[in-house]
Amino acid sequence: MSGQITTTEIPVWLEREFRFDLPADLYPNLRARVRGTPARLEELTRGLSRNILTRQVNGKWSILENAGHLLHVERLWTARLDEFLAGAERLTPANFADPRANEASGNIRPLAEILAEFRASRTAFADRLEGLPADVFARVAHHPRLNQPIRLVDHLHFIAEHDDQHLARIWELRQQLASK
Repeated sequence: MSGQITTTEIPVWLEREFRFDLPADLYPNLRARVRGTPARLEELTRGLSRNILTRQVNGKWSILENAGHLLHVERLWTARLDEFLAGAERLTPANFADPRANEASGNIRPLAEILAEFRASRTAFADRLEGLPADVFARVAHHPRLNQPIRLVDHLHFIAEHDDQHLARIWELRQQLASK
């Protein structure tokens, strides 16, 4: 090889299609998956040098940028949870032009700061889910990008899949860059 790092084909997030046909009573499993992301993110980033954390490969986000993005979208997940709980018909769309995305996702902030804020935000989100009655997880609202109705349980599935998308990319980068 010519020194270029190759990557596996992690599906492009915005091109993914979703089938939301899980039974609503699987919400405890999804709630646990969502709650567990901070620990998995911390484990994947533990012990990595700043150079590895901030290195982009093929013009794609670095490990730190992926971690920052997970923190950044917490606002959206929380807004959508609020909307489900309020009985809203439509969910807030993602704002890809939000200037705070660069602030949260950039290679500038210390990893420890991002991890601590992400853990606090996600823990607060997951704690809110704990006391909800089972029927709330079957509430429906329209997802703007997917252009389809989804239930709160589907929203949790969407979040868990989004988390896993970025954790898979971080794992891939860690394997590639730490072996150099």
